[in-house]
Amino acid sequence: MTKLAVFDCDGTLIDGQASICHAMEAAFAEAGLPVPDRNQIRRMVGLSLPQAVRKLVPDIDESLQRDIVDAYKRAFRAQREAGELSQPLFDGIAEVLDALHGAGWQLAVATGMSRRGLDHCLATHGLTRQFVSLQTADDNPSKPHPAMLEAALFEADADAAEAVMIGDTVYDIQMARDAGVRAIGVDWGYHAPEELTAAGAEFVATSPEALKEYLLR
Repeated sequence: MTKLAVFDCDGTLIDGQASICHAMEAAFAEAGLPVPDRNQIRRMVGLSLPQAVRKLVPDIDESLQRDIVDAYKRAFRAQREAGELSQPLFDGIAEVLDALHGAGWQLAVATGMSRRGLDHCLATHGLTRQFVSLQTADDNPSKPHPAMLEAALFEADADAAEAVMIGDTVYDIQMARDAGVRAIGVDWGYHAPEELTAAGAEFVATSPEALKEYLLR
C-alpha cells in the first residue's frame, strides 16, 4: 500500500512570512486602504490569495478586491525579480523529506501558493524531484476545501487511509479531515498548536525531528 505524506508549503516547509507581509502591505497601500496588521496577514497564510484578501477586507466591492490581488502579485513578483524574496527552508525540513523518501513514502505538496510561486520555491531549494504531486490554488478551490488532497491522492495512486496531511494552519487540518486523511500539525508556522489540536490534528510536532520520528515510528 502506498504511503503518502502531503505537506503544506509556507509555514510548514518554508518561512515566507516576511515576503508575504511586504507584498500585502504594498498592495493595500497601492489601493489606498489601511494596511492590515501583520498578525492579521499571517493568519490568512494558507488560503488562496483571493480568499485571503476577502477575509482581510470583506466589506469592499469585488473590483477593489481584484485590484488588491493584482497589486499583491506585482509586489511579490518584484521581490522575486530583484532577488529579494525570502523563503528559507525551516531547519531540519530537508532531512525529514529525505528520511521519508528513503523509507518508501511518496511526497506531495498542497498549498495556497500559485503554481509559479511553488515551482520557483521548490527549484530554489532543489526539492522539485522529491514530490509526486504538486497541488496549488491555481488549479483547486482554496483550503479548507478537500480538492487539493483528493487530487494528490489520485496522482499518487494512494488511499486516504494511508495518507497524512502535514500543515501549520487550521485550514490544513480541516482540509485533511474533510478528505478523510490523518492530520498532523506543526508548531513553527502561523497558527497556535492548541488551534490545530482543536481543529482535529492527531499530533502537533514541536520540531522537524519530532515530526520525522512520529511519521517513521
